Amino acid sequence: MSKTLHVTNGQVLTDYLSELEIEGDILTWHEMLCEGPTVAGIDSEEFIAARTKFLNHYYDIELDVVQFKAELKKLNAVEKYSEIVLWFEYDLFCHINLIAVMSLIHQREINLPLYLVCSGRIEGEKELKGLAELNKSQLLKHYKEKIKMTLEDRDLAISLWRTYCGKDHNLFKPYIVKNSSFKYLSNCLKAHLQRFPDSKSGLNLIQRNILEIIKSKDIKSRHHLLGYILNYQGYYGYGDLQLKRKINNLSLFFDESEDKIVLNRLGHEALLGSKNFASKINDDIAYGGIKRSDFQFNVDMNKLIKSSTNAN
Repeated sequence: MSKTLHVTNGQVLTDYLSELEIEGDILTWHEMLCEGPTVAGIDSEEFIAARTKFLNHYYDIELDVVQFKAELKKLNAVEKYSEIVLWFEYDLFCHINLIAVMSLIHQREINLPLYLVCSGRIEGEKELKGLAELNKSQLLKHYKEKIKMTLEDRDLAISLWRTYCGKDHNLFKPYIVKNSSFKYLSNCLKAHLQRFPDSKSGLNLIQRNILEIIKSKDIKSRHHLLGYILNYQGYYGYGDLQLKRKINNLSLFFDESEDKIVLNRLGHEALLGSKNFASKINDDIAYGGIKRSDFQFNVDMNKLIKSSTNAN
């Protein structure tokens, strides 16, 4: 009897679906492709080498290549399945993984019906919710109302993935206003472009928000600050590890005592935007095919421009 293959956005959701005894097999996606270099061919040795090097250098994480390949092997026996259901959330973290998974399915020439379960706004609740944050009835309702991906949706995901792995991320701009089954795509693409340093201050959107939190709240420690950022990061969906790294990169802008974190003079200057601090932050992390430090986001032009040191 043919059955469903579920692709989840991580182990927490996989465990939740197993607990609810949702029928079918589960492929768990463990990657965080919203940071670090990527190449279009997802289960290629080049892709694995790039991800292994990145995760080790920036996060001191050893990519479990055996586990990664074992999960992808579940796509080898597609004749067992009648459909694939993708479980991904409203944020940029999930959307980059989602377009990668859809591209991988295309690369494997798998033509099964494809469905998306995507959480975000929940009726009667203020905050956007992740799938694992939904109660049983909410999650089952989402599953029942899953969205069938059209051929246009599939083509869109493939184009977005190629753009992400490419050298011109301004090519994302037309997709911000494009209609599709991806309800939160527009928000995620805007958030992505605003990950690059602002051309005036050198801070990106999330860095600015972190400094604003330090300025406006009574912050006791880095752990306390982390809690605030997790709740007020909008459409990014970053985890603890990623946000801790961002806090570390901003340490020149604040002073720490035993029970307090406050902005210093540089922090106040950075928020005023009177000069560009991008080179002082010196964060050269890659986003897909390009380095963050090679571009800045010009608000007036509403696009990425080459950083002055890389303008030639």
